[in-house]
Amino acid sequence: MSPESVPPPELPVVWRPKMGRIVAYGFAAAIMLGALLMAIFLPPPFTVVDKVAMVVLGGLIAGVLHLLGRCRVEADERGITVVNPLRVHRYEWPEVLGVTLTQSEPWAKIDFTDGATIGAMGLQGSEKDRTVRQVGELAALIRERGEAEETR
Repeated sequence: MSPESVPPPELPVVWRPKMGRIVAYGFAAAIMLGALLMAIFLPPPFTVVDKVAMVVLGGLIAGVLHLLGRCRVEADERGITVVNPLRVHRYEWPEVLGVTLTQSEPWAKIDFTDGATIGAMGLQGSEKDRTVRQVGELAALIRERGEAEETR
């Protein structure tokens, strides 16, 4: 199935990586569990401060993993929202030019009318066929909504 033959999905729609979320949140849970178990079972001479620091460090690592796990691309009637680890980008449909996914790139890239191109980490290249379908759906929405409003 070519990206051009993918029909646009019903709105609102959210695209997010499946394996990336499983890995990020799985490791976050494992690290928090390990930090809690270490804090509970650490023998003397470790103090309460050491144990609290262990849990805080586990929480910080889990927080970073959450930032990676929250990545997604959302589309609604007004436009798209690209949620990456540190930034959330919101664009209206007329601002969106296109989306590309090449084999050598880790995630899709979205081009905008202001000349900006941002990586959409919610569309992971590692999920191959699933991401090709998702990029095709987003491209269909851009053709339907982005370019249609520009030609009026």
